[in-house]
Amino acid sequence: MKRFEGKVAVVTGGGHGIGKAVAAALSAEGAVVHILDTRPGDWFVGDVGEPKTLERFAASVVENSGRVDCLVNNAPPLMKGLDACSWEDFTRALSVGVTAPFYLTKLLAPHFAPGAAVVNISSSRDRMSQPQTESYAAAKGGIAALTHALAISLAGRARVNSVSPGWIDTSESGEAITGADALQQPVGRVGTPEDIAALVLFLCSAEAGFITGENVCADGGMTKLMIYHGEHGWTYAP
Repeated sequence: MKRFEGKVAVVTGGGHGIGKAVAAALSAEGAVVHILDTRPGDWFVGDVGEPKTLERFAASVVENSGRVDCLVNNAPPLMKGLDACSWEDFTRALSVGVTAPFYLTKLLAPHFAPGAAVVNISSSRDRMSQPQTESYAAAKGGIAALTHALAISLAGRARVNSVSPGWIDTSESGEAITGADALQQPVGRVGTPEDIAALVLFLCSAEAGFITGENVCADGGMTKLMIYHGEHGWTYAP
């Protein structure tokens, strides 16, 4: 039997990138998958940053399936920085990246099946940054913290974990990234959406039944590589 045969999964941002790979993997393992995405497609089309959209989507899931075994909060927030990010931009990023996962989890919680799991997609940017990325970093850090809070509130009802991907190629070009961009990764390559989907499915499965409140960083080792001026072919040019 497939791992998710007879299960019901919900994936936000499931029309492209990591969300698309997660939805496809869950479907291949037998799950009925409900997708919410802003892109047109054969799924529920809408904006996760709008509470009414989340309410209609949750109602549709419950009406059509009656239960939820796996919820994957994946829709990505806006990335803008200190110089260009307005109040509205920053608020929008937090709405999509933190408030929406909280609210959708709240809406669906009464319908969680026994053994249910929630997986939130954070980012390795929850612990490291580039300049001018404040809105994205704040949202991803927020969802990492929201994860352990939800894990405690939902104890006995659902396990809640988050995944922090590193550099994942979501271009859908079909061509692998090579050269220095790949070789700088300790594993020697850039990640794929399927790498993250495999981890998400594990966290949603009974095999991860003793794991909750955790944030798992899947970044090819990038956050573990310490670089100083003059090392690894890199020099600092102020």
